[in-house]
Amino acid sequence: MKTIVFDFGGVLFDWHPPTLLQRVLPQLAHDEASAAHWVREIFQDYGGDWQQFDRGLLEPDEIVARIVRRTGLAASEVQRVVDAVPNELQPIASSVALLRRLHEGGRRLLFLSNMPAPYADHLEREHDFVGWFADGVFSARVHEAKPAPAIFRIAAERFGHAPDELVFLDDHGPNVETARALGWNALHFAQAEQAEAELRERGWL
Repeated sequence: MKTIVFDFGGVLFDWHPPTLLQRVLPQLAHDEASAAHWVREIFQDYGGDWQQFDRGLLEPDEIVARIVRRTGLAASEVQRVVDAVPNELQPIASSVALLRRLHEGGRRLLFLSNMPAPYADHLEREHDFVGWFADGVFSARVHEAKPAPAIFRIAAERFGHAPDELVFLDDHGPNVETARALGWNALHFAQAEQAEAELRERGWL
């Protein structure tokens, strides 16, 4: 039996930035192409400024100021995006159901998530099922972020498991690849049903 480690965004919580931008900046993100453009400009594929935010190295006002300088957007527009993210992270019902079954079955559950500090605080405060995890690592609290190897090493040490005792569920390919390179078992998550089927096929459930 392996210990299962969940990512949050895209695994337990919906995360679809084009939809977010079309909702909060409709004058700019008015179709699929313009939404994709502004996703790249604002989130930088989670590198650059946004990765610094993920790592807890920038406060919300600092990330807003940096995006304004870099993109030319109005501060009010960027602030709306930053403020809207927590409510965009809504639980995925099928994933929470899988988590519940594992929790009620007595499995030790862990998480490893890139998450800026204010968003991590929000998720812990608003969603009781976060309390089902025995432990977890948010990027902002350790000042490292996926897919850098350092955060996986920090997590394995904190969890008290050898990498090959862990199964990581993540929706982002580079994170899965880094985990595997470091000796973790890892599945590329698409939906809960697929992940559960793969876990069973490999004898991990």
